[in-house]
Amino acid sequence: MSTILNTNGSAIHIPEINEKIAGNFYVITADWNQAITHSLRDAAAGVLRRAGIAKDKIIQVSVPGTVELVNAAALALKKSSARPGSGNPDATEGVIVIGCVIRGDTPHFDYVCQIAAQGVADLNAKGDAAVIFGVLTVDNQQQALDRAGGCLGNKGAEAAVAAIEMANIHASV
Repeated sequence: MSTILNTNGSAIHIPEINEKIAGNFYVITADWNQAITHSLRDAAAGVLRRAGIAKDKIIQVSVPGTVELVNAAALALKKSSARPGSGNPDATEGVIVIGCVIRGDTPHFDYVCQIAAQGVADLNAKGDAAVIFGVLTVDNQQQALDRAGGCLGNKGAEAAVAAIEMANIHASV
C-alpha cells in the first residue's frame, strides 16, 4: 500500500477501495489562485488513481471561485440518484471541493470561507455522498504553497484519502 505525506509531517496510507465502489469521484476545483488549486487538484486525482480508481471515474470540474464550489458539488450529487457503494457505475461515490482563499484587508475572506464551509456542511448533512472540504483558508501565499505540495505536504492528497475513506463507509452501511 502506498503512502502520502500528511501536513503534520507523518505518512498516511492510501486506503484500499471497497469492492462495492464502482461510481464516480468528482474533483471540483476553483480556478481562483490556480497555482495553488491546480496543485491540490492534481494531487487529489493522483491519489485516487493510485488507489485504483479508473481515470474515467475521476470527473474533474473547474469553477470560477470558491463560492461556486458548493453549487457544482450539489450538481454532482444531484446527477446521480444511485446510492454510493451500490456498485452502480453512475453513482457519485464522493466529491472533493478544492479552493484557496487568502486573507486580505477586507472582510471578503470571511464571507467566502463561511459560504463555502456552510455549503459543504449542508451537503454533507444530507448524507447522499461525502463532500470533502479541500479548501485552504490561509493568511498568506506562503502558507498556501506550504500546503499545496510544499514542506507541509499536499492537502489535496489528504482530501482524496478522506474521500476514499468516506466512500468505503457509505459502501459498508
